[in-house]
Amino acid sequence: MAQRILVVDDTPQNVKLFTDLLISQGYEVDSASSGEQALAKIAAAAPDLVLLDVMMPGMSGYEVCRRLRANAATALLPVVMATSLDPNEERVKGIEAGADDFLSKPVNRPELFARVRSLLRIKALQDERLARLKSFFSPQLAGLIAAGKAEELLKTHRREITVQFFDLRGFTAFTGAAEPEEVMELLHAFHGALGKLVLEHEGTIERFAGDSVMVFFNDPLPVERPAECAVRSALAMMRAFDPIATVWKKRGYDLGLGAGIAQGYATLGAIGFEGRRDYAAIGPVTNLAARLCAEAKGGQILTDVKTSAALEGVFEFDALGPFSLKGFAQPVPAFALRKAV
Repeated sequence: MAQRILVVDDTPQNVKLFTDLLISQGYEVDSASSGEQALAKIAAAAPDLVLLDVMMPGMSGYEVCRRLRANAATALLPVVMATSLDPNEERVKGIEAGADDFLSKPVNRPELFARVRSLLRIKALQDERLARLKSFFSPQLAGLIAAGKAEELLKTHRREITVQFFDLRGFTAFTGAAEPEEVMELLHAFHGALGKLVLEHEGTIERFAGDSVMVFFNDPLPVERPAECAVRSALAMMRAFDPIATVWKKRGYDLGLGAGIAQGYATLGAIGFEGRRDYAAIGPVTNLAARLCAEAKGGQILTDVKTSAALEGVFEFDALGPFSLKGFAQPVPAFALRKAV
């Protein structure tokens, strides 16, 4: 697929010149005649690079660039600014606004092509890094990390979160009878469905541990009503797992999915060593969610008292237990999700 460049200039002759030159090099080109129109087009479908005029009526190129850099989704979008004004003075202003490179008008064609190719190569490397980060974090947070703007978010800190555990029922018997390739096939389907739904509900996947997965909500980025996000994503996952279980039932395996959800304070931050770090949550709330998950039957979602109380009027729960859970001195009450109100 051809890389797409957005040319932003209020002079039609300049737009035609840049468009013709870039198309001749195999690029797909779109255009905007104002800063406001450029931002709207970028928000609708981000290009691979922006060629941005400095002086335009209304919003200047500098302001467009500053707005792009302030938005996590476009913080890394390559921007080349072009102007017929004093190149030395304007270059400094452009760099301060966040531009990646600078061109003087009338444009030197070989220089234009060289700068565009160089920035697109850098963007390809950034896209690769961002794709790896998205396997651990939400797209919004991954963008902040890749742009170098998430250092404070990833430092060790304490916060109230909602923790969610999933665990496959019948997995031990399955692994004893199935071929290794079949085990990987099941886990691929399970993790693929879960990962998509977690990101849709603004969760953070802490780890995959074979047939178990831990997710938490409200960190590193705050989430409105994290308990509700956790329960709704758990319900969505139960629905998504039904066809997976049906496929394996036809192949002679009885599989189910249990879930446990708990709310409380945890210590969070990056752990590991240079070259390999994970983002983790540590505290009793993670253990409680895991223990509730272990008590859940296939298709059942169990929550702690804080989660059920936070969702009063939104969901209905049946009181269960109390359960004697490993790691807890006193029996723990639990609540089984019944339905949405």
